[in-house]
Amino acid sequence: MSELITPPLPPSVTWLRQRFASGGSESDQAVVIERGVSERPLTRAAVLIPLIERETGLTVLLTQRTAHLRDHAGQISFPGGRCEESDTSIVNTALREAQEEVGLDPAQVEVLGLLPEYRTGTGFTIKPVVALVRPPLNLKLDDFEVAEAFETPLSFLLDPANHQRHSIEHQGGRREYYAMPWEGYYIWGATAGMLVSLHRFLFHED
Repeated sequence: MSELITPPLPPSVTWLRQRFASGGSESDQAVVIERGVSERPLTRAAVLIPLIERETGLTVLLTQRTAHLRDHAGQISFPGGRCEESDTSIVNTALREAQEEVGLDPAQVEVLGLLPEYRTGTGFTIKPVVALVRPPLNLKLDDFEVAEAFETPLSFLLDPANHQRHSIEHQGGRREYYAMPWEGYYIWGATAGMLVSLHRFLFHED
């Protein structure tokens, strides 16, 4: 049974660095699997979970995907995408995609660590890369993929009271998912699931 860790509220940059430094190796982390994941080959992908260092506290940079995309159209997402053959690592994939999608300069990014692999019912196996980002951001959105970028307080997203559980009937089965509505944005599915994974990583210890 895991033991609950009591962090400073909201978590400080120093505490986050220490938590990731002592949080175990990537190989020790379990895989998170959505219900409905098939046995078909999954597409490898990575996302960046950018924690923005604001004077008022840490925020998380999120994007809303454009409505015409084939995968996850219109949904709230982290910057990220498929791994390419030219990528030297999962971290490289996440940084490259973040730069391409929202213009995030890798020189402003301090990678803290990786979260458990997240496998989706839509055919992806995603590795979340958590990082601190120093402002100013000077974002430049890829209009084809990103309709909007916005920031949500990390303290809100890490509060279990905001981790809503829902279920729907989908393709003959029941699918359960998390949702975290915030100021008109509906954060749900894989994005909300990875934020719950971040909460578990930070606040629990085996």
